[in-house]
Amino acid sequence: MLPESRTQDGGFAIPRFDLTPRDVEEFLDELQAFHDHFRACFSRSEPRGHFFNYMVGQCSELERKSIAPMALEVAGGNIRGMQRFLSDDIWDEDKMRQTYHGLVAAELGDPEGVLMVDESGFVKKGKESVGVARQYCGSLGKVENCQVGVFAAYASRHGYALVDKRLFIPEPWFGEDYAERRQRCHVPEELRFHTKPQLAAEMVKAIRVEGRLPFKYLVADCLYGNSPAFLDAIDVCVGVTSLVSIPSDTRCWLQRPVTTEKTYKYKGAMRSQRVVAPEVVAPLTVAALAQSLPSSGWYRRRVSEGTKGPLEYEFARKRVTLCKDDLPDRTVWLVIKRTLGANPTYAFYISNAPESAPLRLFVWLSGIRWAVEQSFEETKTELGMAHYEVRKYLGWHHHMLTSMLAHFFLWHLKLRVGEKSTGTDGVAGAGVIGSGLTPTHVCN
Repeated sequence: MLPESRTQDGGFAIPRFDLTPRDVEEFLDELQAFHDHFRACFSRSEPRGHFFNYMVGQCSELERKSIAPMALEVAGGNIRGMQRFLSDDIWDEDKMRQTYHGLVAAELGDPEGVLMVDESGFVKKGKESVGVARQYCGSLGKVENCQVGVFAAYASRHGYALVDKRLFIPEPWFGEDYAERRQRCHVPEELRFHTKPQLAAEMVKAIRVEGRLPFKYLVADCLYGNSPAFLDAIDVCVGVTSLVSIPSDTRCWLQRPVTTEKTYKYKGAMRSQRVVAPEVVAPLTVAALAQSLPSSGWYRRRVSEGTKGPLEYEFARKRVTLCKDDLPDRTVWLVIKRTLGANPTYAFYISNAPESAPLRLFVWLSGIRWAVEQSFEETKTELGMAHYEVRKYLGWHHHMLTSMLAHFFLWHLKLRVGEKSTGTDGVAGAGVIGSGLTPTHVCN
């Protein structure tokens, strides 16, 4: 499936990533200029050097891009120094993130940009790495011993990039049984348990408040669409249109129900409670609602072009009021997508778009989340995002940040250098910018 494809008359096309070795000349000079933006984020020259060498290693032709092989591959590399740099040295991460977002905005920014939220798992064999546990691993589609990160990505008509991250630390890690392990992994004492949707909500609100990355749309999968905390974070982003997946058992009303006050006595005192009026019909699950729709309520639309031809689905939409704790909650668009054929599978979304929003907007947004999946695929397979062996809290965050920066740097080369360079084979970093980074599929 080709990323540049889009629904007819809907949204914009996100370009393919197709940088090749011949497009790039003087790779190291460009990387040095890129790194100069982050000089003030390090207090000493030594970590600055390790920062540069680490990213050179990530952009090398090495098959395994963990610290030891990268340090041995790079001129002047030092294994122990690079380990200390990644796991123990203090970086000004706030300044790095702000600088990074400024660079993304300058090269990929668009008033109609899309912010995407998703998680990614990293399989681990041992039990000592920070946050590791048997938990659902999205990259495998099953429960496995792994770490899980929650990420925000940004996409526009100019390209796509991962722009923020949070490590999900399972709740048992905050109990007494894990106290010694938390200490060994240098987990900050003030850190408290946060669900994945809460971590995502923090990122969305921080990106919005920071104001460097312009975005008009926001998409996320059903883990986040089922979270009041995440939906509240969307509400804070005034003017942003969202399309968020929801589970099939989500309940709703086609018309907002009337509520009334019910009084009752509890421990000798009279109390009142807001309830749905007795005559109101019980809420439906969105799955039941989809089954009840007539054939005239469905519209076939092309979402994208696949390698074997156009990918088409049928769509329906209804204005509904969500049910929360047996009471009416927010009124939204319910968007339903199903595959073609005798036994279709269904996907469900809610959107805060105005009532006048056209169907083509929802069709386009339903197919655009491939960009964050493609970012994971490229950064893991080509830049060593999944090859790390660090155990400490800081080490995980530092490695993820350098991986995100390395991926964006390749977009920088594509946008600023690729079109103008005559290029030569054999440049440093050629291994990562070959055909392996050309997307071969799209995840909806």
